[in-house]
Parts: sequence; C-alpha cells; structure tokens
Amino acid sequence: MPMLKIHHRTTYTFRQKVSLSPHRLMLRPREGRELGLLSHEISISPEAELSWSHDVFDNAIASATFQTPSYSLVVDSSATVDLTASAWPVFEIEASAINYPFLYSDNDWTDLGALTVQQYDDMEQRLVTWARAFVAGRPTDTLSLLKDISLGIASSISYQSRDEEGTQTPLSTVDRGLGSCRDYAVLFVEAVRSLGFGARIVSGYLFNPDSLLTGSTDYGSTHAWAEVFVPGAGWITFDPTNRSIGGVNLVPVAVTRDIAQAVPISGSFIGAAEAFLSMDVTVEVKTVDPDKQRGFNARRIGRSMLALSSACS
Repeated sequence: MPMLKIHHRTTYTFRQKVSLSPHRLMLRPREGRELGLLSHEISISPEAELSWSHDVFDNAIASATFQTPSYSLVVDSSATVDLTASAWPVFEIEASAINYPFLYSDNDWTDLGALTVQQYDDMEQRLVTWARAFVAGRPTDTLSLLKDISLGIASSISYQSRDEEGTQTPLSTVDRGLGSCRDYAVLFVEAVRSLGFGARIVSGYLFNPDSLLTGSTDYGSTHAWAEVFVPGAGWITFDPTNRSIGGVNLVPVAVTRDIAQAVPISGSFIGAAEAFLSMDVTVEVKTVDPDKQRGFNARRIGRSMLALSSACS
C-alpha cells in the first residue's frame, strides 16, 4: 500500500462573534502494526491552546481552549501515514475458535466487557433473530459467519449518504433498508454482539484511489467500520459498506464501544442560538511520493540535529 497524505478541514461560521468553549478533537490516526504515523499537525483559527491525552480506548484526544471570540472556527488536520495492510489478509484463528459457537477465555471475556453487550434495545429479539439467520449450522465456520453477516448487510441495505448528524438504530436500518457507512457499522457490531462476539466501532478515513469504493465520491472521505475480536487472530476488520475484510484502504483514528464516542470534533459556543450559520467539512486522502517524503524527513531530522547541536554547545 502507498504512503498517504490526509487533509481534514472543518469550518464553522457564525453570524456574530461567539465565545468558543473547549473543543474535543479526535483527529490523530492510530498507529499500529499496519499503520505507521509519519507526521500529524493540527492548526486552529482562532488561536487555541492544545493539550493531549488518551481516552479509555487509547485514542489520542486533543483539547482546544480558546481565549478570543470569533466569527468562525477552522480546524485543520494534516497527517502522513504509511499504510501496510494486506489486500488478502490471512487470520491465524485459535483451534478453539475456528467454529462458532465458541467460548472466550475468562480473561478475554472480562476484558472485552461492554464490547460484548448490545447498546440498543432489542426487547422483542428482532435483531437477534435477524442475526441468527446467518448461522448456517452449529457448529459453523466462525470467519465465514462473520463474512456472511457483513455481506448480508451490504446486500440487503442500500447505501445512502447522510450529511446530518446522528446514527440510525440497527432495527431502523433493517426496516428502512437504507443506511450510511456508520449505520452499516452499527448494525454489524450489534448483530455480532447479539451472537456473543466482542466487537467495536472504528472511525477514520477511507482511501478510494479508483473512486470505486462506496462511501466516498472522491479519492477519500471520513468513514466508519467495525472490528471483531477472535482468539488467535485478534481484532479482525470488517467494512460492510464495501464488503471487505482487513484494513486495506482504511486509516483508523478511533476505536469505541459506541458510535457516539467517535465524533471527530465536539464542543459548543456561548452566544445567541441563531448565531450558528453553517458547517463545512472537506477531506482529501491522496498518495505521497515516498522519495519526496524521505527527503522531507531527512531535512527535518537535519534541522533537529542542528538545533540539538546548538543547544548542547
């Protein structure tokens, strides 16, 4: 996979000057075995003081504090990543978990905790019944079952891009037969949880170099997908929107129990209710020439060594 440059710009505009409360930013890509974070910068207007922390899922969180009232808020995030996920991943699942149903170890079950619990009411067991229809037999191949649920969602739910905030309930997505990528992800996670799996929501970016993938009208966009914990293999990535398995074309930013925890930018302002005018989001994900990036990194290291030499002389 290529080296990628991600530019994510969010602009809020107001009819009059407002005071901005502290804002919570989840924009830094998650480093891991299949993703190297080469650089990340956030610039904000009006000027803000940034402080960093990690949440319970080890997502990087920036808190922006403002001192100056403003007619607008612009948050610019730029990252360069090295995505090495395989297009054809092989998963070494433990023998005890190759077939479903299986039991997690006591430690895994304890640590997965709330990630095994459905987050939406299913009093009439409608979602459980819907999910069980994918179980071909007992036992049945675990990975095939999870693939079938992901493919079943893509086959039965028509994709619908939605700009408004919020996510449909899983049963609303099933009943409507329509959903966005976040609706697909929530439905998949809730369905596999109803069958006893530990699963989590992932939000981040979709790289769409050929403009053939669902969820992006350009070379890239924000995106949501899912991960399921299977002993031996660990967290396996499923993107039901694009009928794919594995992390190819996906740049994770946050993993969460609930989709509401994965908002890229959240905050409020102090001012008249009618002061808010508009919000605009642009995302660009494109390839970077590795040789140019290496040259940039070399120059940056050279400047750092010069500064260190001056400081130590």
